[in-house]
Amino acid sequence: MDIDFPLILVLLTLGTGLVWLADIFVLRAKRVAAVTGHSGAAIDSTGDSTEKKLGQIEEGFKVTSSPEKQVSEPWIVETSRSFFPVLAIVLILRSFLVEPFQIPSGSMLPTLEVGDFILVNKYAYGLRLPVAGTKVIAIGEPKRGDVMVFRYPGDRKTNYIKRIVGVPGDTIRYHDKTLYINGDRISEQHLANLSGTQLFAEQLGDVNHQIFKTQRVRGQNGEGEWVIPDGRYFVMGDNRDNSNDSRFWGLVPDELIVGKAFAIWMHWEKLFSLPSFSRVRTIE
Repeated sequence: MDIDFPLILVLLTLGTGLVWLADIFVLRAKRVAAVTGHSGAAIDSTGDSTEKKLGQIEEGFKVTSSPEKQVSEPWIVETSRSFFPVLAIVLILRSFLVEPFQIPSGSMLPTLEVGDFILVNKYAYGLRLPVAGTKVIAIGEPKRGDVMVFRYPGDRKTNYIKRIVGVPGDTIRYHDKTLYINGDRISEQHLANLSGTQLFAEQLGDVNHQIFKTQRVRGQNGEGEWVIPDGRYFVMGDNRDNSNDSRFWGLVPDELIVGKAFAIWMHWEKLFSLPSFSRVRTIE
């Protein structure tokens, strides 16, 4: 079962914040009033007036601390007061600035390996509301060659990462392992023959990056032609013959965009292995 962490974070932040505010404006005053009593001169069973007892309480507070400090807080109030600022900061950072992700598959090889921990710029393509993903402030637009994280259109919950190949207005054609954009064949340079795989350098816009092509695959492999409308993007994995991408399930709507991947900050492939920082680098 997929866990919707952004939704959980929003709910926790909202819940702890409401409890904290309720305590500040309502609950704390009631607790203090319950300890200090009410004004008046009523006589209790010991014969002391309420005013006298209040004077004794006030003197005690002068020596020790304020009434608020003397009254013990319910655990839910204490917990909310402690966690709300932390949750709020994490929510702001993840929603509007930078969010970490881990690479679970090899569809972006050789650029990204399984176990890479990456950082995603959340404001590069505009500020969006958490969970809903609605763009509220336009800042920039996705560009051809960017490595982008988005929610998979098939279920709108799972996060995918691919490279942007087609932007609005483009015509994309993929035939015989060759990519064409607006009728032009994309430049490729053969770099090496690996074990069953060929390594190429590809130029997409201003971005020069590497891709894999599997030698064993022949004939059609996601071949077709697509015209990209406004608000849609065509994406492909760098591991061209081992990627589930726009060739098979269609275009990415703008409202499903999460952000632009810009750096690898750690590599940790298995739980019981040691994390490595040898792959720390920017993502091209």
